[in-house]
Amino acid sequence: MIDNYRLPVSLSRKQAIVPSLMAQFTTLYSEDTEYSADSVEWCHEDDLHAKYFACGTYQLVEGAEDNAETGGKQRPRKGRVYLYQFDGESLERLQCIETAAILDMKWLPSWSSESGPILATVTSLGQLETFELLRDKQILEKRTCLELKENKDVEPPLALALDWKQEGSAIQLAVSDSNGGLNLINYSPTGQLTLQKSWKCHGFEAWTCAFDRWSPHVLYSGGDDMLLLAHDLRAPEEQKIWTNRAHMAGVTCLLSHPSHEHHLLTGSYDEQLRLFDTRAMKRPLAEVNLGGGIWRLKPHPLKKDLILTACMYTNFSVVELDAKSPELRLLGAYEEHKSICYGADWAPTGDEALTMATCSFYDHKLCVTRVDLSN
Repeated sequence: MIDNYRLPVSLSRKQAIVPSLMAQFTTLYSEDTEYSADSVEWCHEDDLHAKYFACGTYQLVEGAEDNAETGGKQRPRKGRVYLYQFDGESLERLQCIETAAILDMKWLPSWSSESGPILATVTSLGQLETFELLRDKQILEKRTCLELKENKDVEPPLALALDWKQEGSAIQLAVSDSNGGLNLINYSPTGQLTLQKSWKCHGFEAWTCAFDRWSPHVLYSGGDDMLLLAHDLRAPEEQKIWTNRAHMAGVTCLLSHPSHEHHLLTGSYDEQLRLFDTRAMKRPLAEVNLGGGIWRLKPHPLKKDLILTACMYTNFSVVELDAKSPELRLLGAYEEHKSICYGADWAPTGDEALTMATCSFYDHKLCVTRVDLSN
């Protein structure tokens, strides 16, 4: 994946036209993450935790092509999880945790009133790990680790993407992997992880997965085989709700819109951001070319039609969804990063001036930026 692990090149360098409504960007802080950075996740639990965010990194071990640890099969990868605090005026790195290489991370809600928010990460060793945020100590403390492979004699796939859903006190997680597989994990109210089932559904890497926010039994997945699939978790694994072949390259990120039922947004290496109605998947409702393969889609937690996109080979772009038209409008592009743009998220603030965190790969750069919207 990220270390040229079947990483396709961008299909073009075309830039979308920016309309009159513009997003203006002001970089507040920038720092070197030392290892290549690929994911940023802001904690949206509540106002007490809104100043915390995490950054994940992914680094090849230099000079280790024939390392005995891997039997010469692949270069070992390492990573770090950084915990940051941003109070609106200053940025502080609170902690650095050495891990396997991180490919994705998500914050889960606290499992009880006595616990803190949980950061879940997926790694190059095919593991799902969880860390609890201890607000009084301002640290992450490791809680659990689950291996996705059951056969200890088989090299584990890379765990590529992570999503979760909650029904009552029960939480279920989905993880996609580099073998084209999906993995369902149950997360108990006491914080225990149990692998429920795994199955292969894509011919190449399953780059992404996402639960439908309106139909909890539906899981979407996208792969390097250019397929977008919908799975009914109540049915046998081989049975699909539908298969979509609208993408011209690998499907890399998905967003079931939290405010508009039946709206599914997709990103792809073909550079198109697409909006679909899940009841009629033959063609998209709207699309826009963002000029770079799209790796992440993040709706603002309060202004949910503002979508932050990581466009790998060009920039981080802010797109507005007009659900009535429907239309996708590019509001502006953040050009501060000079390497592959992978990680992005909004801070959970609703002021007129919004805040985002972004990170990029080979220049191992993290930025915290103010975003002003104006006509």
